Amino acid sequence: MKVLSLPNEEFVPKVRAFLDEGQPFVTFRVRGNSMRPFLEDERDCVALVLPGEIRVGDVVLAEVKPSHYVLHRVIIRDEDDLVLKGDGNSKGIETCRTTDVVARAVGFYRKGRRRADLVTGWKWRTYSWLWMRANPVRRYLLAAYRRIWLKIFPAKIREIATDKIPPNL
Repeated sequence: MKVLSLPNEEFVPKVRAFLDEGQPFVTFRVRGNSMRPFLEDERDCVALVLPGEIRVGDVVLAEVKPSHYVLHRVIIRDEDDLVLKGDGNSKGIETCRTTDVVARAVGFYRKGRRRADLVTGWKWRTYSWLWMRANPVRRYLLAAYRRIWLKIFPAKIREIATDKIPPNL
């Protein structure tokens, strides 16, 4: 498998171009730890579609500053203004407008699985509902995850060809 790594300022416009050309979805391996504990750096993949209607709880790929893109969850929507927060961030938030949203996540390929956890599925909806309400203790849960869970069960990068993932979306 050939792995191509591009800076976000080159990669994200290509994602948008693919979607604008009519690709039903774009899949890529996530980078960074801001969506922990559900998405791990270089291990998990995300499937994105054109944004459409954006609601609180959606995971979106958005430009929060010029050429600075994040894959985070919408925690507040006020008209066209969005407040975003990564699941792995205990405090930090970003803001953007709905026009800055490049794509919306519809599924996640976690832990090398070939079948997506769809955002409409019971598992992802339950994770999201619980995690969004865990804000007061999220910091402690993340610390335990990093210091205990990952020591016992390291997040292994599994070789999975993202171009071979079946489109069960």
